[in-house]
Amino acid sequence: MRKWKTKVAAVLTGLWLTAPELLWAAGKKASELVVVADTRVIESGVLKYFANLYNTNILLFAVWAVVLTAVYGAFLGWLMDQIMERTGLDLHSRDIVEH
Repeated sequence: MRKWKTKVAAVLTGLWLTAPELLWAAGKKASELVVVADTRVIESGVLKYFANLYNTNILLFAVWAVVLTAVYGAFLGWLMDQIMERTGLDLHSRDIVEH
């Protein structure tokens, strides 16, 4: 009797877990999704260039993203260094004691 209850519980649990797949599915699953940037509303400029680049050459777009992220990080680091230096915290002459 106990084995029978365990088997019934396992089957009911399986049905409960697959119910969304069986009941709520709205047709065939998409095989391939294509993600593109909408360039209809962008008239010109840098945004148009990057949108077209994303649509046509994703590798060059990725290279641009890496380069610009590094440049932005370096600029923000330099800017914060300038701000901290003006507030009296000189990080250039700091002795590193962790090593």
